[in-house]
Amino acid sequence: MAESTDSKREKEKFFYPTATYRGEFTPEHLTFNANLQEFAQRVSLLCGLETGGKIPPGEAYKEIKKLWEQLKESKKALLDQVERPRPELPEDDS
Repeated sequence: MAESTDSKREKEKFFYPTATYRGEFTPEHLTFNANLQEFAQRVSLLCGLETGGKIPPGEAYKEIKKLWEQLKESKKALLDQVERPRPELPEDDS
């Protein structure tokens, strides 16, 4: 029997909860916030797997370090960029 879309969505919300963004809105801030929440969820999962004896501590450490490097790159790309002036649109002389 196929699982309903609503049921899948509820499971997704339960297993991967996300908080709404409340900071100063920019597309970059919103994207970084989503990346940060995903990082936190994955680290939590890795900690649980390591604590439960499913993966060795060294593997958990390597995976978390890899996730951290990805988050740092995300920060550089989204938040550390110099504010670039937006190109002006040509005026319409009609």
